Amino acid sequence: MTLKQMRFFLAAMEQGTLTRAAEAMGVSQSNFSEQVIRLEEALGATLFIRTNRALELTEAGRNFAPHARASLEALQQGERAVQDLRGLAGGIASFGTFGSAHHYFLRALIRDFRQAYPGMRLRLVGNNSAEVAHDVSEGRLEAGLVMLPVQERNLIVSEPVWSTPVGYLSVVPARAQAPKTILDLARAPLIMTEARWGRGDPVRRILNERARAAGVALHPLVEVEHQITGLELARDGIGDVLATRPIVHHLGFGDSLHWVPLEPPIFETFAFIQNRDVTLSPATRALKELLRQHLARIQTRYQDL
Repeated sequence: MTLKQMRFFLAAMEQGTLTRAAEAMGVSQSNFSEQVIRLEEALGATLFIRTNRALELTEAGRNFAPHARASLEALQQGERAVQDLRGLAGGIASFGTFGSAHHYFLRALIRDFRQAYPGMRLRLVGNNSAEVAHDVSEGRLEAGLVMLPVQERNLIVSEPVWSTPVGYLSVVPARAQAPKTILDLARAPLIMTEARWGRGDPVRRILNERARAAGVALHPLVEVEHQITGLELARDGIGDVLATRPIVHHLGFGDSLHWVPLEPPIFETFAFIQNRDVTLSPATRALKELLRQHLARIQTRYQDL
């Protein structure tokens, strides 16, 4: 039994006569008939009742038909998979990440991707999640990994792939003894990061919504762009900062800054996004899968912090 024979069987079933089926497959009628007969011999069953006007499926033919279709569909899927891999021989993967991603995985991700797909080029943009979401929505990037929630429309958002709680950090132990409410934050000597994006930053949006609901406002002492700068200033006693435990420990501030959670909790939750109207290239799909593996390892590494 061969795939060619199954193709001829399905063509005969769809065309209704040997003559039309042979024409559709571009072969002679005698060649076509021979292949169908060989298939019947291999199966040990008659698949068609042959009349002067048309072909009619036997019970065996009706039972065989869905399996023949499934076999050909599986072959087509395999061909597409190979073509996708061949597509990785050239071109460029275009992907955006949140601003502090370089602290966690970018170097290892690039190294692993280059080793697996040496013919591919990479364009990795690391910005605030709001900017990445906007660029994906506008088609300037194929896909991205961003912090939720995102406000842009026409995006497909995956299930969360990484989540970690945000906390309050101070070099003064007495200021980090209990979970912090929004009222506590309104009175605190806050250093806020992501200054460029302000209200567009996902964590800032949540905090501002809580502040409005509580009838207070957040007035930070200092606003800076990068988290590492905020952590350094907090260690110097300039003020207190908000950050997750993984970034605190990864950047080496775990021994100098005291961390307490927020109440109610706020989580930095990350997911993949892509434009609803764009089909990802094979390269970007491969990059996304490698990144998913890196994130799983990071989640395991920091889950006990």
